[in-house]
Amino acid sequence: MLKDEQDDRRAEPCPGPNGVVTTRRPPNSDSGPAGDRRLRLNPNNDHKPESYDDLQLDYKASIFSSLERHLPSCMLGVSRDEKVQFMSEILARYLPDSERLRVQKHSEYRQKIMANYQPLHKALYDMQPAAFFVPSFINAINENNKQTLRSIIREPSPGIYTFSMLRPSFCEMLLAEVENFEKWVQETRCKIMRPNTMNKYGAVLDDFGMESMLNQLMHQFVSPMSKVFFPEVGGSSLDSHHGFIVEYGEDKDVSLGFHVDDSEVTLNICLGKQFSGGDLFFRGVRCDNHVNSDTHPEEIFDYSHVPGQAILHRGRHRHGARPTTSGNRINLLLWCRSSVFRELIRYQKDFSNWCGECLRQKNERHEKMVAATKLEFLRRGESMI
Repeated sequence: MLKDEQDDRRAEPCPGPNGVVTTRRPPNSDSGPAGDRRLRLNPNNDHKPESYDDLQLDYKASIFSSLERHLPSCMLGVSRDEKVQFMSEILARYLPDSERLRVQKHSEYRQKIMANYQPLHKALYDMQPAAFFVPSFINAINENNKQTLRSIIREPSPGIYTFSMLRPSFCEMLLAEVENFEKWVQETRCKIMRPNTMNKYGAVLDDFGMESMLNQLMHQFVSPMSKVFFPEVGGSSLDSHHGFIVEYGEDKDVSLGFHVDDSEVTLNICLGKQFSGGDLFFRGVRCDNHVNSDTHPEEIFDYSHVPGQAILHRGRHRHGARPTTSGNRINLLLWCRSSVFRELIRYQKDFSNWCGECLRQKNERHEKMVAATKLEFLRRGESMI
């Protein structure tokens, strides 16, 4: 049996009497604590998820449909309400009550904007690959294999991938749309929520109607790449996103401090305009335990933005942006997330398959063990002489 299949046979949480979740263990299995709520490591691709679009949920309906494929087999036949309850309890681990209220207020804020804002370029709000992307990118995605993806992608540093992606016409339209939205915000004196706590300028594209388009961007175009290049950090199970614009310049944000993204995979695309400076600097991938650990020489990499060109990297790849010294630099970012991966890492202690510091420590332990074995071998050999 393959290792992944063995992982999927671990203790499966099943609803018992009165809806209480209990643990059903496979025969001859003693792995996992009682009450373990593990999802399947690999999705059940033969299962057709239910639709949750008609329900008022605390999370996006698409997340539930995606997460349903990872439910333990004993949950696939229960009612939709039971599935919602089970998946909501898992998702709630990542959203405290205080955050739930914030999410509700944000939803009301978004609905108010979309009810009143009139788009400048409606073509941007529906996915149109031929109008958005350069032909080489479309062809590679349609072929959907590692060889064709590698043919259009450069890997200038381990785990960092760059490629031409957006047509200049798309970049121009999106820049004009963002400017139109910001003008509307000023005229209506509507309070605008910024992309994150680090950026004081920019806008969340999901907030004024682009959520569906960006969701297609993630599922149809980012996921094929992340499945190939980032399977160890949830690249095969992306199910939600945060899409936004950031703006840098003399009268905007100038630089961005050293940080990690709240994502499993990050897509960063330069839209323009005319600018100098603003290079990204990368300093190695880290898990939560080692996010502030030292940087090693082989992990140092700087990247210069080119309009229309994308860079794809793990969200946990530590990075920052140097000062934009002149002009204005505007980037589109898509933080892609996997609720399945975030659930699974709760049960892991070793992240050496993607954390640089975990790998360094693992190699160091191995070298010490080998050295100790050699020393013991020599000692025994001397004692026999």
